[in-house]
Amino acid sequence: MAYVALSEAEKTFILHGVEEDFRCDGRSRRDYRPMELETGLVSNASGSARLRLANTDILVGVKTEIDVPNPLTPQFGKLEFFVDCSANATPEFEGRGGSDLAQELILSLQNAYESPFAFDYRTLCLIPGQQCWKLYIDILILECGGNLYDAVSLAAKAALYNTKLPRVTATLLDAGVTDLIISDNPYDCTRIGIDAVPLLVTVCKIGDYCLVDPTAEEEVCSTVSMVVSVSMRDNEAYLSGTHMTGGGSMHRDTMLNSIQLGLSIGEQLNSLLVKMLKSEEGRVGPKRPKTVGFLK
Repeated sequence: MAYVALSEAEKTFILHGVEEDFRCDGRSRRDYRPMELETGLVSNASGSARLRLANTDILVGVKTEIDVPNPLTPQFGKLEFFVDCSANATPEFEGRGGSDLAQELILSLQNAYESPFAFDYRTLCLIPGQQCWKLYIDILILECGGNLYDAVSLAAKAALYNTKLPRVTATLLDAGVTDLIISDNPYDCTRIGIDAVPLLVTVCKIGDYCLVDPTAEEEVCSTVSMVVSVSMRDNEAYLSGTHMTGGGSMHRDTMLNSIQLGLSIGEQLNSLLVKMLKSEEGRVGPKRPKTVGFLK
């Protein structure tokens, strides 16, 4: 995370604000900062999204290719994450300074998407045991202003919603060989269902209280945080994974309260994100423009 130098007086001020449920920017412990979301920004990617959460800026691009399924899971497709921490985000990312943070983010996303209940890999399978889609989710951290886990997961889910897979038809040739024909029509495509795609919610412990969406200054005041992975199934929030960050520890009751808070916030975030994506799609319009002339 981005390092912010704070004096003891500033840390005490932040701690007292959290205790009074009145943080430095006027939010309560359950409030998020304003977000800005754009999709379809990268023209040479199958899907893309850019999310700005206050001072945190994330750009995600999704590339697709046809690959061979894993022999252990012949009916599943593949998903691979890559995170790049731009040196412009914070001076600590210069050189290989951001490699450890990038690896932590990759492992968190892989664990969240690992369960087939969190992401349906069967939708990426073309021919069981022979051909499948492989998605490369490239994440670029442009600016770091706290709460990276939440921002990265929100941007990744928005990019998957924006991803368009070309329609594929299979033709059986001689000797049982299957040939795939990929449509080159940009409007003849399928979409990826994101209903169960998980979101990460960071529950940060400062003093005796837990809060969500910590700023970079609040992260400095915290000794331990819990990242809760929340997946939606049948309009209900389910826990798909958790892990701890920081060098501190949590009491059992605090841990249970953090999980409940993460599930509640994750359900709200998911509904707001889906509403935002559908609103943007309705305003911009994914439909094919009206064709004129004789080449239809």
